[in-house]
Amino acid sequence: MKIVIVGAGPAGVSVAETLRQYDDRPEIVMLSREPFPPYSPPALMEYCLTGQEVHFWKGKDFLQRLGVDYRPGTGVESVSPQQHKVRLADGQELPYDQLVLAAGSRVYAPVAGGDKPGVYDFKSLTAAEELLAEVRQGQARSAVIIGAGFIGVEVGLLLADLGIEVTQLVRSRVMRTTLDPETSEIVLQAMQERGIQVRRDAEARAFAGEPRAEAVELSSGDRLAADILVGATGLKPNTQFLEGSGIETRWGVVVDDHLRTNLPDVYALGDLAETANRVTGERDVYPNFPNAVAQGTVVGCNLLGWNLPYEGADRMNSLKHLGINVVAVGQTEGEELRLRYGNVLRKLYLREGRINGFRLVGDTSGAGIYRTLMNRKVNVEAFRDRLMEPGFGMGWFEDIAAAAALEATGSG
Repeated sequence: MKIVIVGAGPAGVSVAETLRQYDDRPEIVMLSREPFPPYSPPALMEYCLTGQEVHFWKGKDFLQRLGVDYRPGTGVESVSPQQHKVRLADGQELPYDQLVLAAGSRVYAPVAGGDKPGVYDFKSLTAAEELLAEVRQGQARSAVIIGAGFIGVEVGLLLADLGIEVTQLVRSRVMRTTLDPETSEIVLQAMQERGIQVRRDAEARAFAGEPRAEAVELSSGDRLAADILVGATGLKPNTQFLEGSGIETRWGVVVDDHLRTNLPDVYALGDLAETANRVTGERDVYPNFPNAVAQGTVVGCNLLGWNLPYEGADRMNSLKHLGINVVAVGQTEGEELRLRYGNVLRKLYLREGRINGFRLVGDTSGAGIYRTLMNRKVNVEAFRDRLMEPGFGMGWFEDIAAAAALEATGSG
């Protein structure tokens, strides 16, 4: 059996690792547009700041040790599922028995000119290397970032730490779709203390300049020139090579609860795939490292015929470089439990007695137990008064286990 994996990020690597864990017979070919060994996009910031190659988290020779035919610098032009072939950017055709789509996503903003040179994609090691070269040569001194979601804020912090003057454009408030207003204001204040100029109610119209983007034009008519331009209102799945293939896409690739697409012998996962939320059942793209790795395990097992269902994705993010820890998991809908003291803010959202989401600032202890309770849909009413206590989860396991047992038997 010949398995072709398009993409060499955490999702694709997890598939290959799972396959080899149980079977060394399948021929595995992995394709990557970038000319590097597999790397972890979340670790790129640490690499940019320290120069340490922490992004090669499995080791540069990992795929060679697994016996994978790895082909870096190989772009995919199109996919022909009926012929079971992948057409490469150089015109060659690569046959497959099973195809895995793990091409990831890119940072973007829905404004004109976002595909011009000069607009950086900070999920790309190629772009990171280009940026570092310009910084070292003194060619990059200023930046304008469109958007302030999690990835936009992380990019702004990185550039500020590299000594670059950063202007961040925000239509309403920081991390509007992820954080509640109170937590958003804490993050905004921390950004400003780090020297980032945040312009609210600033709507970008286009990246301007020919052929290279050199400025951002605002709807107000203002023009902000900078050495570095970033569109970071969100992440966009890399589905462009699937046009005309017959593989169903919406925002990402549509998959079932086994991560199969609508066509035989084709799977999709990671930042590319629309999966169900573990708690709400809502289908969307949930781009984060743990989801990608977990999905890779499921796809790897199903390629071997195990028919393993995917339990669902987690909506979660964390800011690691703000100077104050921030964790956001799940929704901000339902009854709010709140505790704030000093630089610590804890918010839990309950729906029908169950945790629907939480936001932690400063002290993020308890995140693991909150997430476990949320994912298992445990009714927490029996110990709701203890949920906000510092150190919750340390010593309350018997109560939690008892509540879960009642839920399982239907006696609670």
